[in-house]
Amino acid sequence: MGIGILGKKVGMAQIFDEQGQAVAVTVIAAGPCPVVAVRTPEQNGYSAVLLGFGAIKPHKLSKPLKGLFDKHKLEPRRTLREFRLETADGYEIGQEIRVDLFETGEKVDVRGVSKGKGFAGVMKRYHFGGQQFSHGTSVMHRHGGSSGAISFPGRIFPGKRMPGHMGSEKVTVKNLTIMAVDPENNLLLVKGAVPGAKNSLVTLYKKK
Repeated sequence: MGIGILGKKVGMAQIFDEQGQAVAVTVIAAGPCPVVAVRTPEQNGYSAVLLGFGAIKPHKLSKPLKGLFDKHKLEPRRTLREFRLETADGYEIGQEIRVDLFETGEKVDVRGVSKGKGFAGVMKRYHFGGQQFSHGTSVMHRHGGSSGAISFPGRIFPGKRMPGHMGSEKVTVKNLTIMAVDPENNLLLVKGAVPGAKNSLVTLYKKK
C-alpha cells in the first residue's frame, strides 16, 4: 500500500449524489498527520514515512518517544503508523499530511479494528445451520456437531471452526469511494461502512 492518513471514525450519515439518490457515508475526521520520521534504504534498508495522529500529554509518553518528538520539536502524538513507500523522496520531518491528499471520487482502502462481539457460538460466528429440532435431538440444537476423529489423528486440527471470541480483529475494506472532502474541518465522507465503532482509529490508504 502507498501513503495514507490516520483518522477517527465519527459515525455514519446520509448524503445525496448528483442523481438525487441517497447514499450512506461514513464520516471520518482525518489528520492532520505530521511526518515524525522518514525511513530510507541507506539508513533503514527500506523506504517509509512515520505519521502521527491524535494529541497526548507529554508526561504520558515513554522516554524514547518523548525524545523523538523533542528532537524534531514536534507536538506529541498518541498514535504512530508507518507507511511503506517505493521512495520517500519529497517527504520531510514536520510536513503535514492532510485530507486534501484525496479527491472526490477516488478509491481508497480503509483499515480498522472490527467491533467486538464477545464469545459467540458457531451459528453466529460461522453461520452453521445447527442440528435438527426434532427426532430426539436434545440440548444440541445450536451446537456444531462432531469436532474430531476418534483414534487417528486423535486431535483437533488448528483452524477448526468452533465457538470463540468474535470480532475485535483487523479488517481492511477495499475500494471504497470518497464522496466528499472537507479540508477546512479535516473531514472525509467515505461511501458505505468502515470497520470499527464510533471514535475508533481507522487508516485510509491511497490507491497506487
